[in-house]
Order: sequence, then structure tokens, then C-alpha cells
Amino acid sequence: MRRSREPSQARRSIRTVIQRRRCTCTQRYRRGSRKPVLSKNPPARRAICAADIHPDHWYPLAWSHEVGRAKAHGVRFASDPIVLVRTESGKVFALEDRCAHRQVPLHAGVVDGESIRYCYHGWTYDCTGRCTDIPYLGRDRLPNGVRAYPCREEAGLIFVFTGDPSAADDAKFPQIVSATDKAYKTRRFGREVKCHYTFMHENLMDMNHQFLHRRQMGSMRARSCGRRRGEDWIEVDYVFAREAGKQPIGEALVFGQTRGTKDEESYKDVMTVRTEYPYQTLKIRTKDDTMVMDLWIAYVPLDAEQRTNRTFGLLSIHRPKIPFVLDAAWPLLVWFTERIFKEDRWIVEREQEAHDRQGADHNHEVFPVIVDLRAFLMERGVPTRAKAALTAGACI
Repeated sequence: MRRSREPSQARRSIRTVIQRRRCTCTQRYRRGSRKPVLSKNPPARRAICAADIHPDHWYPLAWSHEVGRAKAHGVRFASDPIVLVRTESGKVFALEDRCAHRQVPLHAGVVDGESIRYCYHGWTYDCTGRCTDIPYLGRDRLPNGVRAYPCREEAGLIFVFTGDPSAADDAKFPQIVSATDKAYKTRRFGREVKCHYTFMHENLMDMNHQFLHRRQMGSMRARSCGRRRGEDWIEVDYVFAREAGKQPIGEALVFGQTRGTKDEESYKDVMTVRTEYPYQTLKIRTKDDTMVMDLWIAYVPLDAEQRTNRTFGLLSIHRPKIPFVLDAAWPLLVWFTERIFKEDRWIVEREQEAHDRQGADHNHEVFPVIVDLRAFLMERGVPTRAKAALTAGACI
């Protein structure tokens, strides 16, 4: 007896599953060809190389203590060399870090009164970048100077407006309130991190990565409870519950009390993470609306590809009612937060390595908060220099 060629019900089910899987793949192949065919509905991806950080903002380029009186300090913004100069009167200004003569870095020079003198031939530049003196020619035959950047000093940081100088006055300057409030004690931290700045924004805004910090925090569950967006900002609220493990000392210092795993102690405090381009903030408020922690952070790209950034962070903790308790326990809090930051730094650098190894962004993001954040960062950024150069070349 011949067998029927009609597939069984089980085979039909298997075939249906296979067909569905094929339809959801982001990449398929034509029969007889090795060339991939893109799906009509690929998942949302972040083209990490498509947008640089926008320069028309105030960026912290150094801590105040890094630029001593009558000293010059060289820094970078997206590979652009900038010299920060603190004059003998204490004023700080920023110039393009080169002498117009032989292109030698100005930060190797000498601060002379309210100006800086080039280390090679002694050319002198004032705070506007104008060349004011050439020792062997006098002041009658002065050449063009160098670019000057708008510069401000606030909360122990030296900010530079790295974009169009004419836009500096209208640009929003970051509000850093808690760091100068005596009701808070502030830790200043930061170091270089080898990743694109967008990875940093995602890491802080996505609190579903608590598993990464399980050794420091125990078993914590985060729940997002609302997100909002404005023209130049996007934010999300979280509440947390401890499912297992003891409360770390560092967390107890933040809240000013010890807590366990009881249900009545869960989901009471609200954490709000906000990207107000290009900065980020993280604020924790207790059920009585007391802000117990206020984090302000900025990521400054150092190289032209923007694969390395320098982080500047201000972590402010509300002082408890008992005086000097926080001061005495401060080293423990520093130790605790440093371990958290170290784990975050390690993971974002691994993300960058994976991106560079694969040559593209293959992330399949499913969290709506991060999908929205990626779109927001792309909108606020600018086209990469490489693409801009190619476009300019094609127009010539």
C-alpha cells in the first residue's frame, strides 16, 4: 500500500514553526546564493557610528584642581586639542592648543600674568586667542591668533563650550545644585572609559541590569513605572524590591537606615534616571519625597572616533540628622560605589569590543525605554566626521 504524501499534523506544525522563525529573522539568504537578504521588519538598532556627540553644549573638560594658578593644562574633546589656562589672578580661559607659529602645543608654554607664552619662540596669547607679542618682532607685525573657546568654572569643574561660540550664551548650562548645597556631601569621580558615549547613557538608564551587581547589591528587582520625554530630555522612573541577600552598607548610608526584604519595604523609593542631552542625572527620593541621592554625570569623547570618553561625575548624598555620621562612614561609601562603577565600566567596554569585532550593532533591544533613548540620542547628535567628509568630498 502506497503511503500518502500528505504531511501529518505534527509535520505541519513543525513546518509552521520553521516558517515563522524564518519570517522573524533579520537576515535570510536567496536560494542558491550566499548573499544575505534583509528582512522587511528588522529590529530597531543603534547605528553607533552614525552620530557624534553634539559639540554645541557646555562640556566639563577638567576638574578645577587640575589647573593650578599660573598653570596650563592640555585636554581633548573628540581629538581636538584644547589648552586650559589659569592666570595669575585665578581666571580660567580656553584656547586651541597650538601656537600659530610652529603648531607646538601651547600647554607646554608658560603663563605670564593674564596671558600664555609659547615655549619655543615666546609668542604671547591673551584670553581671546589674539597674539599680543612676538619678542623679536615687537607688537607692530602680529599674525593671526588661535581659536578661543567660551569657558566657565562651576562646582569644581571647568566647562568649555566646544561648538559654535556664538551659540554659547543661549545654550543651557547644566544645573548642578546638590554639589554646592551644604545639606549634601559630594563625591567627585571619573576616569576614562573605552566605549562610545551612547553605551554609557544606556547603562545608567537601563536598571534591568541589576544581575550584574548581584555581588554588591544582592538580588534586586527593578520595575519601571513611567517614562516621559521633552524636547531635549527623556526620563524613566524605577522602583526596587530586594528579593534576597542583605542590604549592603553603602546602600544603608544612602538611605540613612537599614532595610530588609519585607514586602512593606519594597517599591517605596523612586529612582528617576534622566538624559538631559548631553548630561545624565539619577535622583532617588524616599516615600516622603526626600531626595537622598543626586548623581550628575557627563561623558566627554576624547578621540575622533569617539570610542573613548572621560567621565565626570558628581555623586551627592543627603546628610542624615546625626551630624558627622556620613563623614565618618564616607570611605565605605566610596569603596561601595567604586565597585559598582567598576562593574559598569567593565561591561560597557565589553559591549564596545563586541561592536567593533562584529563591525556593526547586532543588539536586539526589547526594552522600550532604551529603544526610545537610542532614537533620542540619534536625534540630538550630529553626523559623524567621516560621513561629513565623504559628503563634502562628493560635492567637490
